[in-house]
Amino acid sequence: MIQTRIIILLFLAIGVSSGLPAKSHRGSHGHPVPPEPRFDGVFDNDHDHKEVADSINSWSPSDPQNVWELSGLYEGDIMIHPDSPSWKNGLLDATARWPGGVVPYFIEENDFDRDEIELIKEAMQEYHEKTCLHFRPYKDTDEDYVKIQGKKSGCWSLVGRHGHGQVLNLQNPGCIHHGVVVHELMHALGFYHQQSAADRDEWVTIHWENIKFGKEHNFNKYDNRTVTDYGIGYDYKSVMHYSSHAFSSNGEPTITPKKEKVKLGQRDGLSAKDVAKVRAMYKEECDDHKPGGNSGEDSSEEISIGWIFD
Repeated sequence: MIQTRIIILLFLAIGVSSGLPAKSHRGSHGHPVPPEPRFDGVFDNDHDHKEVADSINSWSPSDPQNVWELSGLYEGDIMIHPDSPSWKNGLLDATARWPGGVVPYFIEENDFDRDEIELIKEAMQEYHEKTCLHFRPYKDTDEDYVKIQGKKSGCWSLVGRHGHGQVLNLQNPGCIHHGVVVHELMHALGFYHQQSAADRDEWVTIHWENIKFGKEHNFNKYDNRTVTDYGIGYDYKSVMHYSSHAFSSNGEPTITPKKEKVKLGQRDGLSAKDVAKVRAMYKEECDDHKPGGNSGEDSSEEISIGWIFD
């Protein structure tokens, strides 16, 4: 009789416990660990991870190409979600933006050391100081989040919010640079590359003869139905602009500016127009926000675009 009661109680205990929500897993510092993202990236069968990893590991800041251009994906570093429509530079679909301008994130601590994690957070801080957006650590209640990892080859991200977790990969150590992290975070916020803009031929010349065979599609441009610059205009200085030697087959430039004495892109951080476009995309969240710092550009350029938010 006693044995029977014990068995019944065990069944009851199992039944009750199975109806309770599972306790979240905790990391080494007590932070909640999210479930694995629904989409962790899909690579073509001919994607050579070793070649990508070796190229990125051998890259140096003095090289004419941006390191993220070496990642072997669409436009270099864009991971395409199989369910995604083809949006370009500033996403026109509000559902792909982060509600309230808040981006929950989780950094895979096993992939980075303390200094590298600090560098990633410093890139986030640039957005905190210059825009209304806020990156904050993942909470148990978050359904959407960015998992920042370094275990795969390449520097890459999905573009915009995709739901139920998404990966931003920073090959370590090759991708651990401030400008690279800022660039990939801007993809996650909803931006494609600047030179895909519909009006780019008014600003740059594409030298098709110098582009690697099979990489020509990375220089496609998109019409105004799929891309917007929010009225801010083309930005030579954007952290989202290709380098002048992107996907070069012969060491010669693949893109040259039509304006004299202009350098294409930079690796330092957000330009003034990058900041303006982020604030325009997230206008509802930014209307009442005063950024905590300047954009790092000269004041005359900041004034020239300031009317957008007056």
